[in-house]
Amino acid sequence: MTTALPDASPHIRVAIVDDQQLLRAGFRMVIDSQPDLEVVVEAGDGAQAVRLLTDHPVDVVLMDIRMPTMDGLVATAQLTALWAAHPDTAPRIIVLTTFDLDEYALEAIRSGASGFLLKDAPPEEMLAAIRTVHSGDAVIAPSTTRRLLDRLVTTLPAEQLADSGKASAVDSLTDREREVLVLMARGRANQEIASDLFVAEATVKTHVGRILAKLGARDRVQAVVTAYETGLVRPGE
Repeated sequence: MTTALPDASPHIRVAIVDDQQLLRAGFRMVIDSQPDLEVVVEAGDGAQAVRLLTDHPVDVVLMDIRMPTMDGLVATAQLTALWAAHPDTAPRIIVLTTFDLDEYALEAIRSGASGFLLKDAPPEEMLAAIRTVHSGDAVIAPSTTRRLLDRLVTTLPAEQLADSGKASAVDSLTDREREVLVLMARGRANQEIASDLFVAEATVKTHVGRILAKLGARDRVQAVVTAYETGLVRPGE
């Protein structure tokens, strides 16, 4: 079953992409119970999601990884490429996975997803994740995402880390911007970074904006991936 509603409210518009209809129905019930959230699109596989999301505006996509016809990894890559021309308004994708060190989820984050969520997470965690990624203020589930990124670095060859093509972008960061990026990689939100560095939160937001621009990153998660890939942050730090 596929549902698409017109853009008629200021709510955070959510798309659910999963081949399990019962799971979609459960997620929809939880999301639609919130005054600021609304499910506007449902899709049963990645191909259907790409078709629908080409024409229907959404803010956040919950994307399952393992689906028939087209999996979530391919769909994530296609959608982020489609939305690349307008990064400031591009929807954010949250990958849904059944276990926290999922190699496919790792690849989805590298392809442009803004974070990931375990399917058996409590409802309040899912709702918080949707709001968090929509605001762009913090990395989703920082401890789990960090473990995933640690895994990414340990599975990449050293030469790929050194020659990822992003080292020069990291070199262009100021000392303060590097400090902010390292704290972002530790899962710190803007308010926490401001407290750590004894500066105003508005100053941190300015630094984050400049970091994203210099790194060519869509969002904080992509900037953190670059920090890991270039060796600015090491596993376990």
